[in-house]
Amino acid sequence: MRRFFAPAQLTHAPALELHNGGFTPYAEVPARAEAILAAIGGAEAPGDEGDVPIRAVHDAAYLAFLRDAPAMWRVAGRPGEAIPYAFPIVRRRPLHLSRIDALLGVHAMDATTPITPGTWTSAYASAQTALAATRAVLAGERAAFALCRPPGHHAGADYCGGYCHLNVAAIAAQAARDAGRVRVAILDIDYHHGNGTQDIFWTRDDVFYASVHADPATDYPFFWGHADERGEDAGEGATLNLPLPRGTRLDAFRRAQGQALAAIGAWSPDLLVVSFGADTWEGDPISGFALTTADYAILARDIAVAGWPTVIVMEGGYAVDALGANVATFLGGF
Repeated sequence: MRRFFAPAQLTHAPALELHNGGFTPYAEVPARAEAILAAIGGAEAPGDEGDVPIRAVHDAAYLAFLRDAPAMWRVAGRPGEAIPYAFPIVRRRPLHLSRIDALLGVHAMDATTPITPGTWTSAYASAQTALAATRAVLAGERAAFALCRPPGHHAGADYCGGYCHLNVAAIAAQAARDAGRVRVAILDIDYHHGNGTQDIFWTRDDVFYASVHADPATDYPFFWGHADERGEDAGEGATLNLPLPRGTRLDAFRRAQGQALAAIGAWSPDLLVVSFGADTWEGDPISGFALTTADYAILARDIAVAGWPTVIVMEGGYAVDALGANVATFLGGF
């Protein structure tokens, strides 16, 4: 399996995040990618397709914000990294705002996702990594792996959150659509629901989104990923959410993933994007499932047996010491 990664993805390195009432060390550290690289034996550097495939998913004003926010933060005389503190939760409407505090609230869903001078560089390179894996599969590879860091599935068309800035799974899926693949499916098996991916395709009937994740009644992102969310308008029925309780082990997770794969099979996809998160591992510091390293090979084989051309993009996983083995096991099983 071809594997892709760009060293520029290590540039984004916040020191702190605001979490549960205080500042704590940032969990989505560059060492995550380095551990995976060491375990899988390295990766190819992606090419640069520019921002056209990114703009096919993300709002132009949001992309300008990601590029400009660190400089605006510094001009405002602020120390540290840019973190929002005010959010427009009711009567949201287009406004001409210029103060960095306001723009942060408009374009962020939480305070755990700082924007640093290296954020745009890393997120852009992460998107190029996803595009390179997608192009490899479109060219005939059975499967390809994009070591995306930062991850992406919490990022919407015009907002960041959950350590995500550009939605790499959505960018991959849209690139496949634009290349002529008529029906694309996304299987999200990160511990947390991919609210951004769901949001991007919510009203569309050409991309099927299925997610197996922790019940949002108890876990981030709380407000999305409930079982009754199925899409709207043309997209009604093209979203499937399968929330699971804390403590979930392989058998229950495998059953839910099997249900998602059956729904995807009924969709008859031309290409599958897998948002893979290893934060489902039993020792992950910010999650609550109980999968073992060996379990990932089983889950991967269940996906692979369907035979769909598959792009695997890396999402979460924060137990750095175990992360490399967990990812290598999943890829090996596939």
